[in-house]
Amino acid sequence: MYNVVSLRLRFVVLSFLVMLFPLRSAAQENFVEGRGEYLTLKVAVMGPGDELYFWWGHIALVVEDSLSGRSWFYDYGIFSFDSENFYFNFAMGRLLYRCGVSPAQMNYRAYIMTNRDITLYTLDLPPETREEVWRFAEINVLPENRNYYYHHFKDNCATRIRDILDIATGGQFKTAFGQAPSPFTLRQQVRRHTWFNPFMDWFLNFLMGQDIDVPITVWQEMFLPQAIGDRIADFPYTDVRGTARNLVSDIEVLNRALNRPPVLERPRRQWIWELVLGLGIAVLLGILRFFVKKGPGFLRVILGLIQALLGLFFGAAGTVLFFMTFFTDHDYTWHNINVLFVNPLWFAALVWGIRFACSNGQRGFAPAEKAGVLLKWFWTGVFVLCLLTMPVKLLPFFYQQNQVTQALILPIAFVLGWFPEWFLNKPAKRRV
Repeated sequence: MYNVVSLRLRFVVLSFLVMLFPLRSAAQENFVEGRGEYLTLKVAVMGPGDELYFWWGHIALVVEDSLSGRSWFYDYGIFSFDSENFYFNFAMGRLLYRCGVSPAQMNYRAYIMTNRDITLYTLDLPPETREEVWRFAEINVLPENRNYYYHHFKDNCATRIRDILDIATGGQFKTAFGQAPSPFTLRQQVRRHTWFNPFMDWFLNFLMGQDIDVPITVWQEMFLPQAIGDRIADFPYTDVRGTARNLVSDIEVLNRALNRPPVLERPRRQWIWELVLGLGIAVLLGILRFFVKKGPGFLRVILGLIQALLGLFFGAAGTVLFFMTFFTDHDYTWHNINVLFVNPLWFAALVWGIRFACSNGQRGFAPAEKAGVLLKWFWTGVFVLCLLTMPVKLLPFFYQQNQVTQALILPIAFVLGWFPEWFLNKPAKRRV
């Protein structure tokens, strides 16, 4: 059995070859009238992979030609980390993808080696339609047509195949699903695939704004490769000859991944787990606050450093969110109410937390001691702002599924703010 390093190395080599093979595609061969009789068209759906950008799977159009004995893999999800300004363009939401064609068997071997599902859906199309689709795919991979700006939900490898299927059915595919309601929002569709990694599940959910929390159609949910496979499996249509057909005549499972987390049928209620985590951290911080004045000095250091670490983590996350919300073309991060209570201002907690940890608690109101007061006001502000984002959900134009972030931050901010002291001091004031 190959180890992970050798598998990755071989996959990189094969990927490099895939970049070369498009130079010898069917587009450079002479088209033969009536070639459709010799063509078999398939949709290849690949399951999730290891890397983050593979978690949602992949899809391609496969054209098998019995006349030449060759088969081609039309891939609409090709990108390269080595392309010019790749990381800058990715950060700004202007990622340039391209479509290409390469030998199908080589791609199958690459996906099998990297332990991914491969399911082939054979399309039942008349010869003239098969040829039309093939010619359309060939036009797509021409140098003047192959590049496009990628969008995670609106224009990706799956939506391009979805649109080809609509062409193959004369518009019947979109007619059937263009207005049909999907059971999940875009956010929920994403989280069905990210549940197994708690941090990335939270972070991606944190970055995505309210625009992906609106109802969508089945047509829109087909930004996911497997959603296309599920819909075409038993889709009936009428071909150009007026004959009723099923779009798929055969389904072949070419490979099954081993020991890979499954895609959930329904997204989990992650906010419950985040609330448990938030409460756990809050209890720990509450105990530290209770004993910090009379306890040993190291408790003060621990309490200060924990607040500094919280400021560092959420300050970094808030900075990414602030940047993506206001300065990039990642439109699915726009209109994000999380930026109201998690933003770059959290770095103040980093500075004040370190100063609080360094103070000895016996300097009255010296600069280092002021950090404790400033921290309490900071956490009180975070709590109030976070709390305000809950009732505004009642307004449709402010609705956002950000419960996981609220559940994590609210208990922590409550315990570290002024609220515990205000509640504890109330009885004393009444006795005076």
